[in-house]
Amino acid sequence: MDSPKKRMLNAYRGIASDYIPCAPEFWYYYPAKVLGISMVEFQRDVPHYVGMIASFKKFGCEGWGIASPIEHSPYVQVSSDLKKISQGKYRDKQTVRCRDKEFTRSYIFSDNEPFWGEEYAVTDYTDARTFFDAHINDDVTFDLKDTITAHEEVDETFLLEFDLGLSFFDYFEQFMGFEQALYYFIDEEEAVLHGMLERYIAYKTRLAEQAVMQTPFEAFFIGCSSSCNALLGPSLWRKWDKVYEKAMTDVCHSHGRLIHNHNHGKIRDTLYDLKEIGFDCVCPFERPPGDITGQRGIEEVRKILDEKTTFNGNVHTVKALIQGTPDIVRQQVKEIKQAYYGSNRLIVGTGDQVGAETLEENIWAMIDETRK
Repeated sequence: MDSPKKRMLNAYRGIASDYIPCAPEFWYYYPAKVLGISMVEFQRDVPHYVGMIASFKKFGCEGWGIASPIEHSPYVQVSSDLKKISQGKYRDKQTVRCRDKEFTRSYIFSDNEPFWGEEYAVTDYTDARTFFDAHINDDVTFDLKDTITAHEEVDETFLLEFDLGLSFFDYFEQFMGFEQALYYFIDEEEAVLHGMLERYIAYKTRLAEQAVMQTPFEAFFIGCSSSCNALLGPSLWRKWDKVYEKAMTDVCHSHGRLIHNHNHGKIRDTLYDLKEIGFDCVCPFERPPGDITGQRGIEEVRKILDEKTTFNGNVHTVKALIQGTPDIVRQQVKEIKQAYYGSNRLIVGTGDQVGAETLEENIWAMIDETRK
């Protein structure tokens, strides 16, 4: 019998397994719930993969997660001050010194919700170069010890992937917010941005090559924040992020490693691009408000991807898993399986992370129907 990890890897490679992988996205809500701890404790005190292990063992299904390296820049110092602001809610106020300039940012942590950004570090986008230069440079070192430990402890429970981080635009969005980042990309000289993109690709290439040489990870991961069709749009994504994602895919493939892209929201306008990049797996192909609707929509995706890229996702996390019934969940799984009948390039997954209020009977229905 194949292990959960083996089934995921087989699907990424287009190889048959004993049965179709079923991979609910257990991210923050359900791992904290399974461990019986608050979201604050889970996000600040417990390694993410520990909660993932507990969740996948509980349900005995397949899945994926990520392990992120620690990056040390000699030009950046961060101090943090966590204070309670109300019952079950905390503010983490951070001071970030980049060379001789000081920035502040803050995050809100809640007992019941994943943390969110309250204040971005860069409020005047003329400081973007300073922040970027301090973090993205040849003197940064990568600490991979925790990722190796995570990979060993996860073992065959699920597919743990090495996190390459965000795409180029998303990196700016992370420290200055979507609106400011968009204005910056509009107003900054293109030659400057292209130079920063080249440096970013070189920086991430150095990380990827160190990871393939020093860690046992079989698959690598590129996430998605605002760099998607629904927010940044296809044209700007092609201009600033596609080239980066292609470069990382080529690095991974040159070393015999797989690569997975997490791409939220509407996706149809860039399906040919994703196949061209060469991703081994893309998720989550969301139903509305995404744009992959029902069996016919999935069949169209399959035709475009042409058995070159694995399909992962499409069970609606709200209308099916949270608001729906086991019968509704089963119907969506049937549509996915029928659309991909006869293909090894399928993982039945969820459109986003499984919410804490999701009934367990709906998760079990998703797994059971996939197994049939």
